[in-house]
Amino acid sequence: MNEIASQGQLRLAYLRWALVTVPAIVFLGFLSGRLANSGFGNRWFASLNLPALMPPGWAFAVAWTILYILMALAFAIVLHARGARGRGAAVALFLVQLALNLAWSPLFFRAHQVGAALGLILVLALLVALTTTLFWRIRPFAGALMLPYLVWLVFASYLNYEVGRLNPDAHRLVAPALQTQI
Repeated sequence: MNEIASQGQLRLAYLRWALVTVPAIVFLGFLSGRLANSGFGNRWFASLNLPALMPPGWAFAVAWTILYILMALAFAIVLHARGARGRGAAVALFLVQLALNLAWSPLFFRAHQVGAALGLILVLALLVALTTTLFWRIRPFAGALMLPYLVWLVFASYLNYEVGRLNPDAHRLVAPALQTQI
């Protein structure tokens, strides 16, 4: 039995990867934001001076849901590309950037560390650019799916920078939720 897999079998194998990666990554993103109390309902965030280009609150939920789906589909494509040169490094780098992505909301919204969050998001953008390049080499479509995420991170970096510039004492506005008061 030296049969090559049919196109239908290959699509089904990709679909199995996507059925795992999409819900998992969307859930992790939701969980990170929820645990960090991110968004416009956060008392600390509501007390900040926000940049003029700050989108409305609902736009973040929509944008991140779409971005997490695109990231997960790109990841599924790379996971499906067994035997592809550079796949191991691409998967590892994707997982590292995902961990940093999930760490940003708690750092910014829960710990109120605007400067540290800016440093984190800049490192994240660099890692996403590298991940996008590796994905592109494995499957150009996977790299293309990562491009909106990279563009959003550049915009989010600008917003993070502006929040820091407009609120030099942001960490003092409301006690961070990560501090214990006895």
